[in-house]
Amino acid sequence: MTTLHGFLFGVYPYIGLTVFLLGSLVRFDRDQYTWKSDSSQLLRHRGMRWGSNLFHVGIIFLFFGHLLGLLTPHAFYAHFMEASVKQKLAIYAGGIAGVLCFIGLTMLIYRRAFDPRIRYTSHRTDLAILVILWLQLTVGLITLPYSWAHSDGSTMIILADWAQRILTLRHVDVEVLAGLPWPYQFHLVLGMTIFLLLPFSRLVHVWSGFASVFYLFRPYQIVRSRRLNVPPGQNEPPHRAAVE
Repeated sequence: MTTLHGFLFGVYPYIGLTVFLLGSLVRFDRDQYTWKSDSSQLLRHRGMRWGSNLFHVGIIFLFFGHLLGLLTPHAFYAHFMEASVKQKLAIYAGGIAGVLCFIGLTMLIYRRAFDPRIRYTSHRTDLAILVILWLQLTVGLITLPYSWAHSDGSTMIILADWAQRILTLRHVDVEVLAGLPWPYQFHLVLGMTIFLLLPFSRLVHVWSGFASVFYLFRPYQIVRSRRLNVPPGQNEPPHRAAVE
């Protein structure tokens, strides 16, 4: 068991991160036309707006919450916030975002699985990656009662120390992680698996989400619309995207 934990928490993270980075780079270089979200909104709007908005709001908040919570050193906030207070904030905020994301993701899975028009035009990996995300989210919500029962902040410190040691290439104490309740361990392993699968699924479009900030600084495009009967040589007001 110690060997298994050593692999899962000491080796597997580097495998997942390597495949995540190199796989994304190779896909962008070789298959740029597949670099998209494959949205089914054009096929049917029903159930899309609420499900998509709830899911994306929740998942974005959870992503950055995990990012800041795990990678912020304890010494950075220890002077003005105890670890127990930080853990309770994470329980409240993460619980609300998690419920919103759970509702939205459940709606999207139901829509993709039981709407014939969308199901027949979907790839098998589309539904599979949604189910994996749903399972990860469910296990994450299961960890909340465990975190509340140990609200002294010790669990958060253990998880944050593990993540920071992985990114700084330091030794990981797997025995401490092995002593955590099973939902935490399952949540960590499945999270690393999602990173490993990301370059080979529609989730790869999250890279474009981070890059979209550069859209704010891109030059304006001059476009013309035939439907507006604009005389030749007369430009419309500049827009950031074509209207056709």
